[in-house]
Amino acid sequence: WMLTSTALVLMMTIPGLALFYAGMVRKKNVLSTVMQSFAVTCLITVLWMMITYSLAFTSGSAVVGGVSRVFMSGLALDSVHDLAKTIPESVFMCFQMTFAIITPAIIVGAFAERMKFSAMMWFMGLWSIVVYAPIAHWVWGGGFLGDWGVLDYAGGTVVHINAGVAGLV
Repeated sequence: WMLTSTALVLMMTIPGLALFYAGMVRKKNVLSTVMQSFAVTCLITVLWMMITYSLAFTSGSAVVGGVSRVFMSGLALDSVHDLAKTIPESVFMCFQMTFAIITPAIIVGAFAERMKFSAMMWFMGLWSIVVYAPIAHWVWGGGFLGDWGVLDYAGGTVVHINAGVAGLV
């Protein structure tokens, strides 16, 4: 079921948001808008496996996680994460990665037709590491909001509030 859920969340980004945003822009910007969603997917996938997963979902401080899973070190076929003890950690990592992908893809809609591609890639990469990872850790990864009892099952805080504020800024 987790793999099916992972595929469904990924399809909300590619093709879901990509085609939605493509339908909202002028004809000359359709291809670039679709490409922005696809490029964000590629960029965040690489960053997630390199560093962001570790910062969001490993034990560290109450503000940001540790670096025990940087470049997926220590991730084995039989490793299990404390937050998802009934599935392999690699499946948990992929499921959480889809939320890390869709959050910046939502931000793309805020600046459709108004940002250079290279600037968008730099912004999304830095934003993912500096903003998304700590907030995901606060709520889902064992940070202080999770300790305070904040529950976020469908990404209302980590995904939607986070993307909405970033899009507004």
